[in-house]
Amino acid sequence: QVHLVESGGGLVQAGGSLRLSCAASGLIFRINVMGWYRQAPGKQRELVATISSGGSANYADFVKEGRFTISRDNAKNTVYLQMDNLKPEDTAVYYCHAVTQTQRNYWGQGTQVTVSS
Repeated sequence: QVHLVESGGGLVQAGGSLRLSCAASGLIFRINVMGWYRQAPGKQRELVATISSGGSANYADFVKEGRFTISRDNAKNTVYLQMDNLKPEDTAVYYCHAVTQTQRNYWGQGTQVTVSS
């Protein structure tokens, strides 16, 4: 199994930055795609960004002008989400997500990101 633990959330002013981390443990060698999703209160969970085992990244349309950057560090078994120029609308619980080569889905517990205006 794969266990995901997020960290790095917090309170930041609009225009500020945060870097989220997701540490993976367990059968990490079986992980294929990893990504970040977010869910605001009363809203559906939405995809933020994904990154494949080969390093190919994809971003949601609301990420403009390179505000968010997803990356992986295989040595640390960690995926990151660098968030710059944060907006109040970015306020949400951010969840780490992983898909194994056997197409199993795993989720972290989430980390709260709050952007004040």
